[in-house]
Amino acid sequence: MSSEIAISVNNVSKAYTIWRDPTARLKHPLLNLVAEMVPPLRKRIDEHLQGLCSEFYALKDISFEVKKGESVGIIGRNGSGKSTLLQIIAGTLQPTEGSVTVNGRVAALLELGSGFNPEFTGRQNVYLNASILGLTREETEERFAAIEAFADIGKFIDQPVKTYSSGMVVRLAFAVQSQIDPNVLIVDEALAVGDAKFQAQCFERLRQLKENGTSILLVTHSSDQIVTHCSKAVLLDHGDQVEAGEPRHVVNCYMDLLFGKKKKNITEKAPEIVIAPKPLKQKAALYDISYSEDLFSTHPGYNKYEYRWGDRAATVLDFFLTAGDHPYPSFIESGQTVTLALAIRFNEPLYRPIVGVNIKTKEGVLVYGTNSEFLDLPYLKKQLQKGSVVKATFQFHCPLAPGDYFLSVGIATKHGEEVIPHDRRYDSIHLQVNSKSRFLGLTNLKLAMNVEEVA
Repeated sequence: MSSEIAISVNNVSKAYTIWRDPTARLKHPLLNLVAEMVPPLRKRIDEHLQGLCSEFYALKDISFEVKKGESVGIIGRNGSGKSTLLQIIAGTLQPTEGSVTVNGRVAALLELGSGFNPEFTGRQNVYLNASILGLTREETEERFAAIEAFADIGKFIDQPVKTYSSGMVVRLAFAVQSQIDPNVLIVDEALAVGDAKFQAQCFERLRQLKENGTSILLVTHSSDQIVTHCSKAVLLDHGDQVEAGEPRHVVNCYMDLLFGKKKKNITEKAPEIVIAPKPLKQKAALYDISYSEDLFSTHPGYNKYEYRWGDRAATVLDFFLTAGDHPYPSFIESGQTVTLALAIRFNEPLYRPIVGVNIKTKEGVLVYGTNSEFLDLPYLKKQLQKGSVVKATFQFHCPLAPGDYFLSVGIATKHGEEVIPHDRRYDSIHLQVNSKSRFLGLTNLKLAMNVEEVA
């Protein structure tokens, strides 16, 4: 990756005027004209003008840089200003304040079929789009075969675009934008339309472009795509730049906005509830786990850089981890059975709490995740009273490839569509996996191969 700056966004803001009603838009210039003609009325007219409209800031003071060959993800909730920012960078929208500098040819896939004429055939639209992007007809003819092969829409290439499905439109649009070797490629959620095979093809093309020095701006709601394909990320919320930097950290902040922003932070001191340890059954005596104190951070494998938040209506007090017969193992052999036990205290009455666990790579890619709702556990489909302490036990076969992984655990409740986190401990337990088998990828499928001579 070069140190050369491809995109520079400096203190960009975008404001829109929101009119009270359609007649207000007409009254505003007329009243201003009257005020200029009759100066003594200026004060009264200005007071009246304030009620006719208001300003809405879609973006407020956004600043970041993208280097040549860098892939930057823009993430945020709906209405956070992501598409507005991309339109400004692409040059189709002017900022109210600030400036944007882009060095080189820009290709932008902002909307399905943007720049396509629905009455033209796919072939005609390829030539039209390519000319808009600065290619001569001869250059387009040289690349047409590659564009047609990438889009893979068959005989529809000579049919009007208005007859295309949304997937076919995005196939053709991405094929044109990505095959011209732009200096900057902007992709806004378009890849979500394609099927899995096409998405894999697109991300391979993005990788090739990045290696060739193309700077990529990718907007997506998929946190895995941000972590896997981006070298930096920017988080927007209600027009503000909340965070920018390493993708995994930014994605954690995004999850906080989605599920915990308005809740009390886990670091706030909650009233301490003293619970006497409950007598354990003989089988549970094997677990060295606390049911009264928060001893989570005292065990081997605990990650002090965990990302923790929630309102503390319930608390994950402690964990016990074993692989085979080894408690808190320094490493896990691929193929071993792993048991994880959690001690959870309820500081408030909670109806139908959800206990979950995720396994991620050190890069933040989700390998596996599940929770008590997915597993349909009947015990948690009720009210848990204040002061209750439960033990949740997970057991799984670990076929993972050698490497570092992190377990995330948590407890939440759901009210309608809103998920309320009580104690989420992301990347809280470190797992190091070794393997005697040799294979590629994340998991050992134990593939069998047989070769025999037939002639």
